[in-house]
Amino acid sequence: MDFKLELVAVPVTDVDRAKAFYVDQAGFNADHDHTVSDDIRFVQLTPPGSACSIAIGKGITEAEPGSVVGLQLVVTDIEAARRELAGRGVDVSDVQDFPWGRFVYFSDPDGNGWAVQQIQIPG
Repeated sequence: MDFKLELVAVPVTDVDRAKAFYVDQAGFNADHDHTVSDDIRFVQLTPPGSACSIAIGKGITEAEPGSVVGLQLVVTDIEAARRELAGRGVDVSDVQDFPWGRFVYFSDPDGNGWAVQQIQIPG
């Protein structure tokens, strides 16, 4: 039996602002944007090449906006990823090197925190 993680809810205060950030700056694909009722709006966004998406919207989660930290994207070239994010206007950290990988970090407008990792292969 496979158990695939394919959707993570990310709490935001302003859905349109967050959608613009994730699509225009972070480069995510806008998969769905459906207003179900006055209380529910579902927006699904997927990082390029990812099997897992995020959901933002209204009535999606009871978590506090900005409370999600530790979301992680994995890339093959951290320098290129940093250049792309910075070139799109994302306030992204400098590259940090650790024995388990090379990282950059950024946050969405609400403070939800992301790490971007280039995995280090030993040897």
